[in-house]
Amino acid sequence: MLEGAKSIGAGAATIASAGAAVGIGNVLSSSIHSVARNPSLAKQSFGYAILGFALTEAIASFAPMMAFLISFVFRSQKEMYV
Repeated sequence: MLEGAKSIGAGAATIASAGAAVGIGNVLSSSIHSVARNPSLAKQSFGYAILGFALTEAIASFAPMMAFLISFVFRSQKEMYV
């Protein structure tokens, strides 16, 4: 029972990867729109785009970390004392 719940939890934690992909797409789309509207601010908006990419990728790196924690670190009381 616990192993099944751990698998479901680890799978749910990796769903954040899809959210990160959507977030990166939104950052890139907004960057392209802002440069198209005002090309003179391309360098400044590029810095903001890189910051957006970095923050979105940070969330994407937390997802597998949580999946590994759920799968391998958290154990039931029975497993700890056997």
